[in-house]
This record gives sequence, C-alpha cells and structure tokens, in this order.
Amino acid sequence: MRNAKTILHIIQERGERKLPIERVYRLLYNPNLYLLAYSNLYGNKGALTSGITPETADGMSLDKIQDIICKLKQESYRWKPSKRIFIPKKNGQPRPLSIPCWSDKLLQEVIRLILEAYFEPQFCESSHGFRTGRGCHSALKQMRLKGKGSKWFIEGDIQGCFDNINHQLIIKLLSDKLYDPRFIRLISQLLKTGYIEGWKYNKTYSGVPQGSIIGPILTNIVLNELDKFVENKLIPANTKGKRRRSCPKYALIKRQASKARKQGDMDKCRELNKQAQKIPSRDTNDPKYRRLWYIRYANDTLLGYIGKKEEAIKIKEQIADFLANELHLTLNSDKTLITHAQSQKASFLGYHIRTLQEDAKHDRTGQRCINGNIGLEIPARVIKEHSARYIKRGKPCHLPQHTIDSAYSIIRQYQSEYQGLVQYYRMAYNLHTISKLKYVMEQSLVKTLANKYKTTCNKVYKKYATTIEIEGQAYKVLQTLVEREGKTPLKAHFGGVSTKWNGWVTIDDAKDSNIWNHRSEVVERLLAQKCELCGSTQNIEVHHIRKLNPNRNKGTPVPEWKKKMMARKRKTLIVCQKCHQQIHYGKYDSKPLS
Repeated sequence: MRNAKTILHIIQERGERKLPIERVYRLLYNPNLYLLAYSNLYGNKGALTSGITPETADGMSLDKIQDIICKLKQESYRWKPSKRIFIPKKNGQPRPLSIPCWSDKLLQEVIRLILEAYFEPQFCESSHGFRTGRGCHSALKQMRLKGKGSKWFIEGDIQGCFDNINHQLIIKLLSDKLYDPRFIRLISQLLKTGYIEGWKYNKTYSGVPQGSIIGPILTNIVLNELDKFVENKLIPANTKGKRRRSCPKYALIKRQASKARKQGDMDKCRELNKQAQKIPSRDTNDPKYRRLWYIRYANDTLLGYIGKKEEAIKIKEQIADFLANELHLTLNSDKTLITHAQSQKASFLGYHIRTLQEDAKHDRTGQRCINGNIGLEIPARVIKEHSARYIKRGKPCHLPQHTIDSAYSIIRQYQSEYQGLVQYYRMAYNLHTISKLKYVMEQSLVKTLANKYKTTCNKVYKKYATTIEIEGQAYKVLQTLVEREGKTPLKAHFGGVSTKWNGWVTIDDAKDSNIWNHRSEVVERLLAQKCELCGSTQNIEVHHIRKLNPNRNKGTPVPEWKKKMMARKRKTLIVCQKCHQQIHYGKYDSKPLS
C-alpha cells in the first residue's frame, strides 16, 4: 500500500502539468492518508470540541479509520449535520461557525490533502489566503513590489462570500478536473448536509460552512476563476507603454542646473537641483502609460491602478459584472471603494496603505527615493481598540481575571499579546507609535501584580524591573524568574521587543515545508498498538486532554496516568479501552487491569 507521500506527490505532479486525475475515490481507502490527517488535526484546540455527537479526537483508534473506509467502500458513509454557533465580528455582528463531528473532520482533512496537492500548483500568484507558505505578510510584500507609483486603489470585498458560493459552480469546477463521479457525489453530499442550530435542522442551499476543514480550499477553487479573469484579461487590457515620458518641467530645471554648473555658478546649481527634487522626474499623467496590479487574500481584494479615475471605476464595474454573471457573487457596496493613493488611505489586512510622496508638509530632504513607494501604516484605531481593554475611566487599570494566575503567567500573557501585535505590524513605517500601547499595557501589568500581592506599584517596579540585552541592544523590562530544582529557571519578561521598521521582514509561523511522509510521534505510538499503562494489545485508543498542567487545588493528588503524560510532556496517552474507561470514570489506580 502506497504511503501518503507517494500519493500526494503523484497528484501534485498531475496538478503542475494541469492534467485531470481519475479514480480519486479509491484514494480514500488508504489508511495512511487518515493517519496523516489525524497528525494534522489532533493538536488543534478544536479537536476536543464535539459537534452534534459526543465524538471527538479522544478515543481515536485504527478501528475508527477502518470503519470509515468500510463505509466508503460500500458507499454508505453519510455526513452528519454540523453544529452551528456564533462568534462576534469586529463590528459586533455575529459570525456563524460550523463544528462538524470528529469522523467528518478526519475525512474532510483527507479530502483537503488531495484537493490541495492537486489545485495548489494551479492557483494564481496573486492569491495568498488559506495557502501553504503564504499569508498576510506575503500578500503585503507582493503588494509593495508591484504597487510603486499607484494612483488609485480599488478595495474589493465579496459580500457573504462563504455563505453564497454556488454549489453547482463548485461541482462544475471540480468535475472539469477530477474524473470520478463517486468523489464528486461525496463532496456534493457534504455541501448539502445542513446544520443544527438551536436543536433545529436547517438545509444548506448555497455556500461552504465557515469553520469546516474543506471550506477554504473550495473557496479558493472558486475565487481562482476571479484571479484568472483579472490576471489574463483586465491586467493585459490595462497595461500600456514601457515607461512614462519625462516630465517637461523637471527636464527644464535639470538643463538649467547643468548650464549653471558649467558656468561655475554652484549656488544656483544647488538651488535648481533642490527644486527638481520636489517634482517627479516622469510625467505622472502620461496618457500612454497604464498599469494595473491585483492581490487577493480570501474574499478581500486590492487593486492598484495608474491611470484616470474613470478607468478605475470601469475596472471595478467589470469585476462586479464577472462576479455576478460567472460566480454568482456580489461586491459589498459599503466596503468596495476607490481611493486616491496619495491623499487618502486604503484599508487592507488591518493596515492603512498609501503611496508615499516627498512634500513640504513632511520634510524629507534627501529622501526623494520614497516617491511612489507603497507605505504601510498602523491605523490609529488599532492602538485605540487594543488600549481600551486595559483602560478604565481614562486610566490604565488592573485586570481582575489575571490575579488568580502566577506572576510568571501574568507577565507572559501580557508579553505574548504585545509581541504578537508588534510582529504583525512590523512592516508599518510608523511602528514606533505602538509605544503608546506599550505604556498602557505596562501600567496595567504593574497594577495587576500590585493588586494580586496587595502592594504598591513602586514596590512592583523595584521587584521586577531590570535591564536585559537582546541582539546587542539593552532594554528595560519587567522580568520574573521561577527557580526549578536541577533545571534552568523559567524566565518571563514584558518589553524587550524592537519597534524598528522592516518593510521586507519575513514572518512565517508555519512549517518550512510539507513533509508528507513524516509521521508524528502520536501516530507511531498508535501504530505500536500497545497500552502505555498496562501493556495490553487489545482495543487500543488514544486518550486526549486539553491541558497538561496539574490540578490547581493544592493538596489534590495527581493521577498516575497524568503523571505519565507529564513525564512525556504530551497531551496524549495510548491506552487500551479498559484503561481508557477507568480514566474517564476517575477509577484508574495504576494497577494492571486483567
């Protein structure tokens, strides 16, 4: 039986050559794909969140995989409706989120691996959302490369994209590439499964469920048609000229400066060169020069255009017509805007974007090289919204919910929130303004520690304030140490994060590459089919827990099975069915069970 690496590489090669694939349904019979899917899912926070049935990753076994495969062979596998919950958006509106059952999650992940291996090489370079090795920062970097000299920004947002994608369109796009009616029928059944909300069943007539594993790849397959339309039709139609013509006024001043230098009048030459630096060297209104670029992240798009506003409006209308006629989607009129690149700011992926220009208002003598470059800013509202959490009655306040934690946990929590925000906005040239948020968070942190230990803020500063050196630079921070016998002490500090701007920073939290044939440790332990508590080889399952830390109640003994997990530093334990039941019933006493 072929391993997962071989299968996915064959599919990927077919995708790179844009060749169709057949007999995809038979690939779902391979247990190695399910083991790979399990290794991808078991560490997620939602792995222990149940759908409409109590089934979760806890109790995973090889028998479950064989049961799914057996049903697929008989074509009797039936998707279960998802459980729908609502989470708040930034604007306060509820966002629907679907939670499928564990078996459905596992099968969806297998399908996603197959679809991603085939379609990923065919996706356009302008797409960055929900793709391996790509993300918000790769989209912003590509925008900075393409966008120099942009005069207009066309901000696009597809209204209710995930909820309104046409099912027939998805099936058609898949059928054009995947010649397997059984596989297509399986996905069609998934799209029509429906959901449970408030103990009431609801049918689904369109869209892909938000929160599902397969939803993002199906969305990218549909929106890739928009990417191809823009790249193959709109961009060539709106690209004219090789280079802008020279600016007559700039050329005249430079000739005068050259003449003055030949005559020996260096003062006049320098003055004329300063005047030339204040105007563009090329004609920004050249009617024979046009450029258009395009970036998409999920359902948010951004286009930059060099030309007239009337032409930018026409481009926007062409995109709206294509979405309506070909993809049966509509643009959000409130969020689809045409913005002047120099005098206004466009919003994309949480940044404010504009075209930089040296002018009298911003004295940047000697920095004429910034002209036309794309500048990224932190919106003022971002700092205001994040600061609001730590402010009460206009002043920084303590957070009562953190006072039950240790000083190490409190400082680490504040640091992770602050550092995550700095890292995301590392590409903003006004990153230094985040120091306002740092001040508010630091004051809140000190007051939280003072409230916890019933002391004053001055005493907290005296106890925790110190200076550390990071990459050759000294920082004043608040730091705590947790001594451990026989081990290096645990350290946590707040601060010490550089706010130096880096417009080309590479931020990638994902793995360097997809190692399809690499099995995680939990899979190897599961394949060993041996209980790690009693040594039994019958009915082996995986026991999952959410957190590894021991009970907070002092004096409460830690169960023997949990001690074994803590010794391994793992949140999983391979056990037999009898031991697993004893663990859940709270009756496991570390004695071998007969």
